[in-house]
Amino acid sequence: MIQSMTGFGKHVIQLPSKKITVELKSLNSKNLDLNARMPSSYREKELELRKVIASSLVRGKVDFGLYVEFTGEETSAEVNRPAVENYMSQLREIAAGDELRLLDMALRMPDALKTDREDIDEEEYEHIKEAVTQALKEINLFRSEEGQVLENDFVQRIETLQQLLKSVEQMDPERQSDVRERLKKAVSDLQTDVDANRFEQELIYYLEKYDITEEKVRLANHLKYFSSTLSSADSNGKKLGFISQEIGREINTIGSKANYAPMQQLVVQMKDELEKIKEQMLNVL
Repeated sequence: MIQSMTGFGKHVIQLPSKKITVELKSLNSKNLDLNARMPSSYREKELELRKVIASSLVRGKVDFGLYVEFTGEETSAEVNRPAVENYMSQLREIAAGDELRLLDMALRMPDALKTDREDIDEEEYEHIKEAVTQALKEINLFRSEEGQVLENDFVQRIETLQQLLKSVEQMDPERQSDVRERLKKAVSDLQTDVDANRFEQELIYYLEKYDITEEKVRLANHLKYFSSTLSSADSNGKKLGFISQEIGREINTIGSKANYAPMQQLVVQMKDELEKIKEQMLNVL
């Protein structure tokens, strides 16, 4: 079953003094492009969390967010009193003003607040890892549901291509007769004597040149291979993309050899269906 690269997962954990939210968003990308946003105090765990996320999501442009909201009285920041008093003293020298106004300005200055960096509590980190695991489950479920929609669309379009190929096969004898008659007419219009044996040899040469038997067989096989790969256990968007290229190659060759307007119209329809498949294929994991 295929998966989409588009997804969203979120999980919130409530601790005694803080609320921690983990969010994961993903879009399509050729490779894994993981962008992480988290408080600086949690950066030491970033590499480990990246490995966990990468092992689960594999491909896609992924935004990982870790947000911390303090809900209790605990805080790691406090006023840097010496710095604030120094700022206020300098401000008084520049211009006289209300003390509260000066204090407000001083608190906005760099280093007015100091934060004591603390190591991450191991129990808290276990909660964070659990939140990441739950968010990954949600985003993978989202990807699977989106993948099912894509799979249904692919199945329908491959069936349409198979029907169009059948129409091409049914039309081929008529096309060959038309090519033969046009060649005979072209020769007759020359109003000259032609060696019958030589003409028949040349006719066979041109009919072989326009023969699409091999292309029809290969196209049918590629369509079957696409369907079997689509229903395999693992999602493999890159492999399906390669098969789509092969399908396109056979369709283009049939179009270039057709030399028959009704068949070329069928080829145009086939190209249109394949183009829609390729557009959707960009989002397959």
